Amino acid sequence: MAKPGVHRYTAYLFVLPFLLPFAVFSLWPLLYNVWLSLMDYFLAERITAWNGLANYVTLSESEWFAQGLKNSLLFLLVVPLMQAAALALALLVQQKLRGISFFRAVYYLPVIIAVSIAGVVWRYVFHYEGMLNGVLSFTGLWPGAAVDWLGEPKVALYATMLFSLWKNVGYYMVLYLAGLQAVPRALIDAAHLDGAGPWQRLRHVTLPTLRPVILLCTLLSTIGALKAFQEILVLTGGRSDTITLLMFVYSAAFRGQSFGVAAAAAVVMMVVCFVIAAAQFRLFGQKGIWGREV
Repeated sequence: MAKPGVHRYTAYLFVLPFLLPFAVFSLWPLLYNVWLSLMDYFLAERITAWNGLANYVTLSESEWFAQGLKNSLLFLLVVPLMQAAALALALLVQQKLRGISFFRAVYYLPVIIAVSIAGVVWRYVFHYEGMLNGVLSFTGLWPGAAVDWLGEPKVALYATMLFSLWKNVGYYMVLYLAGLQAVPRALIDAAHLDGAGPWQRLRHVTLPTLRPVILLCTLLSTIGALKAFQEILVLTGGRSDTITLLMFVYSAAFRGQSFGVAAAAAVVMMVVCFVIAAAQFRLFGQKGIWGREV
């Protein structure tokens, strides 16, 4: 019930600064994209024609789309690796040691480097005669012949995943570091007094407290993996063996001028994101399965 002299519609005025940009820049493009996926769009004439589900039928028959969907799902393998590495780094750099701020900055540095610049450097790292093969050969970790990491179709996608891991792990490290600051010290001290070891304290105190941060980081990294585009474009040029869903959308729209097909592919990508996000909320949410087990 509104207070005397305050109209109940006043609340909408406070929501409007968020609602208006959201409707213009998020909701409207989303709805327009769904509508466009059901149309044939003729760029020269600037007209559209209804075609029902023809664009989705085209996707089901496209080998490039199937390859892009497969590669995008494979790219999700980087998500658990990135979260584990980010959490491990956060646990390391939260220690109060001399010079630890330097290492925090070093681990975060790749995040602020442009993908185009970092990609050019890593192309030399992944080269047949590059640093990666040199290190593997020197240490004996790869006794076989040198590998052309970006030229070999079977390993090129995994090379881009390694680049994405290096590029983004610092960002999630900062989020986990912020979450670790919120872990009550009293709980950790109490667990230590009860005889809990480092792993038990991590398992039963730290991780349950970090559950909202884990959910956020997992969602963001999953969306980032499904939206992999710049890494593919810079490192491999978007070849058929490394094409992703977003790369397919870009190629269909700006190279093939098939805007309806591109919109349909974007809708499929959106549905995939929603399904995976729902599963992650089910697993990591406050009432999720993982939450009940800890």
